[in-house]
Amino acid sequence: MERVYNFSAGPSMLPLSVLETAAKEMTNYNGSGMSVMEMSHRSPVYQAIIDSAESDLRKLMNIPDNYKVLFLQGGATQQFAAIPLNFMNKNGKADYIVSGQFSKKAADEAMKFGEVNVIASSKDRNFCYVPKVEEFSPDADYVHICYNNTIFGTVYDYIPETGDIPLVADMSSGILSRPIDVSKFGVIYAGAQKNMGPSGLTVVIVREDLLGNPRENIPVMLNYTVQAENGSMYNTPPCYSIYVAGLVFKWLLETGGLEEREKINVKKANILYDYLDSSALFSATADKANRSLMNVCFVTGDADKDKAFCSAASKAGFVNLKGHRSVGGMRASIYNAMPVEGVEKLVEFMKEYEKENA
Repeated sequence: MERVYNFSAGPSMLPLSVLETAAKEMTNYNGSGMSVMEMSHRSPVYQAIIDSAESDLRKLMNIPDNYKVLFLQGGATQQFAAIPLNFMNKNGKADYIVSGQFSKKAADEAMKFGEVNVIASSKDRNFCYVPKVEEFSPDADYVHICYNNTIFGTVYDYIPETGDIPLVADMSSGILSRPIDVSKFGVIYAGAQKNMGPSGLTVVIVREDLLGNPRENIPVMLNYTVQAENGSMYNTPPCYSIYVAGLVFKWLLETGGLEEREKINVKKANILYDYLDSSALFSATADKANRSLMNVCFVTGDADKDKAFCSAASKAGFVNLKGHRSVGGMRASIYNAMPVEGVEKLVEFMKEYEKENA
């Protein structure tokens, strides 16, 4: 069977050239006689792999020198607890903006460790937009946002100006899709399985001055200070996932960096949104001002029709278009590895499907 167009929200498709390089090096990485899967993480050859991955990520995102880059495990969900345990350490309070399911889960988890102020929410309209917030609790230890909402297909069209209060962002499904000013954030964290690499890896980018004062009862594996002091190797890291992510970073650098990637991602998103806005059968669910470049959510308005479309699309080679189980409908995740051709062919299929089923 030929490769399909995989619109999965995560784990998502990877660049074909990255997969081919990984396959070529599977049993013998760089003349070492070993797979990356089986080499010691304490060996010089693996140290070079993780060092290169960090260096390339710093170049891609223009990460300032006063930020640490951590390669961790546990997914973004584990960071929902790690964030308050590391940073809710002065006043025991934090502000959360709830713009989707994952930001709500993050707020719920933080409530176990201190006072959480949900200062804004878009639940009133089923999370089809991102709230505009300009005022924050003066005694908040940090402000938390989910920058791109995978399930509902929305993205922040602004970066909250929080002043001296650190801004913490879950960027799992939007990281590396476009340039972003890292210096505006105290902490950025992201699961890798959407836009950086395979599952099993979580990247945390944290400003150095925020480290060093975690909760006394923090589990050692959630302690960012310990992880930073040990170069992400307090224990065995997700070695192979880091290696593949490093290949993705190199691919992004070789194909023009994040500036060029943004142009491509905007083009892909416009192709799909423009069709949805003209369609009599399908409609996009997110407000135009907050439409995600990465996750395009749409519906027919009838659950049975949605199901029939997803089935027909899958048979035609467009897989994983079913929306999240909590909201239904359809979702086309068009991360960096999805080529423009894949979106063009999907729209061609949708137009023909609409003619036959309108």
